[in-house]
Amino acid sequence: MFLTITEFIGRFHVLLVHLPIGFLLIGLLLQWISSTEKYNVSKEVITVIIFCGMIAAIFSCITGYLLSLSGDYDEGLVGWHMWMGISVASISFLLYVRIKFGQIDIWYKVLSVALLVAITITGHLGGSLTHGSDYLTAPLSDSTDSVVIPRKIIPNIEEANVYGDVIQPMLQTRCYSCHGAKKQKNNLRLDDPQWILKGGKHGAILNSNPEESKLLKRILLPREDDDHMPPKQKPQLNEKEIALIHWWIDEGADFNKKVKDLKQLELIKPYLLELQSDHAEEKKAIPIIPTEPVEKADEKNLQPLIDKGAIIIPVSKNSNYLMANFVSAINITDEDIKLLRSIRKQLAWLKLNDTGISDSALSVIGQCTNLTLLQLNNTKITDKGLGLIKSLNKLQSLSLVGTKVTAKGVIQLQSIKGLQSIYLYQTGVNKNDWPALKKAFPKTEIDSGGYVVPLLATDTTIVKAPKAAK
Repeated sequence: MFLTITEFIGRFHVLLVHLPIGFLLIGLLLQWISSTEKYNVSKEVITVIIFCGMIAAIFSCITGYLLSLSGDYDEGLVGWHMWMGISVASISFLLYVRIKFGQIDIWYKVLSVALLVAITITGHLGGSLTHGSDYLTAPLSDSTDSVVIPRKIIPNIEEANVYGDVIQPMLQTRCYSCHGAKKQKNNLRLDDPQWILKGGKHGAILNSNPEESKLLKRILLPREDDDHMPPKQKPQLNEKEIALIHWWIDEGADFNKKVKDLKQLELIKPYLLELQSDHAEEKKAIPIIPTEPVEKADEKNLQPLIDKGAIIIPVSKNSNYLMANFVSAINITDEDIKLLRSIRKQLAWLKLNDTGISDSALSVIGQCTNLTLLQLNNTKITDKGLGLIKSLNKLQSLSLVGTKVTAKGVIQLQSIKGLQSIYLYQTGVNKNDWPALKKAFPKTEIDSGGYVVPLLATDTTIVKAPKAAK
């Protein structure tokens, strides 16, 4: 309980630490310009400002110390930052006493200069703690902790090193900023095999069972969870990357083996193949905006949709094609969707997420034959409704997250040859349907969301524990 309370209080350091900087710098500025008659400021005002800065500095020191107990930061750098923070509080106290009870003399000027220097150094050390010691020069350098690393070119995926060519680039771009050479939250480093095997503050992060490996468990936590990794405000690992990490741990988390040395389940093979450079070059995205010219929609046809709360905007500058987004609309019904008929030629993107529409609305949507993107997440549509949009031959992206559709209904759309992606998370599609869907849509990326990782079950796979570092 003590540790929890101290960490909670310590987190206020992030809020408080900027107050002394602001108060004290303003106080110093007012001191220096008040020597001129034009900008003269009373001694009492300056005294109050320096006093506020001193109190804020003291509380920043206290909360900063409590925050340092978490062990999330480099101890050496924390030590320097802490003592410089204490120096800011001490000098501001001496300056306050000098202003209130003393006079303007050489010591007054020395303390002012010393305070400015101390604030600058303390601020720089604080920036180094939170953003890395090279936060000022990172944009000008090639540091792997602070820039996105381009994925290695892999001419033959079977000959690639699983860790070095597949796993490490993911860790490098998603994890090194917090768990690299310059910063180790929870004393965890992921930039070298020996550190990965060592684990961090909470123990080992690898286990022969992927579901028990903290490395994977933190990734799979809900994004809103405080322990989710990477933090929710940072770029996340995608479904394929998570599946590859699961596969690597499942096969023993070896740092030296090649791809060909590990067992490859059917689900993993296409993910690995996508990393192969010649295969990646074959995948050329089709423009998601129709190329055929279309006349501009009549303004009078847009107003009824806008009145219903729909957002109607062009999909790009100088284009007559439109996007209709019902994100802010309330109580949208199947009857309201009939209003789309008046702009069916111009409609390219349609977003009906979280609306109350059902299958009958899809009979109207099926008439919007220029649609390339359609989002129906969390609606009441079923397999019956999917049969009504088979005519959307230009459709490239279809999102059905949170609906009751099954694989049987989705397969009805295999005649749409240009379909590039289908999103099926939290639908009636289950893991046993995966092979049939991949066969029906060999060139389509099918995002299955929550059930991709469970497909890599360990009950039929013999695994070995990671070898200890020598």
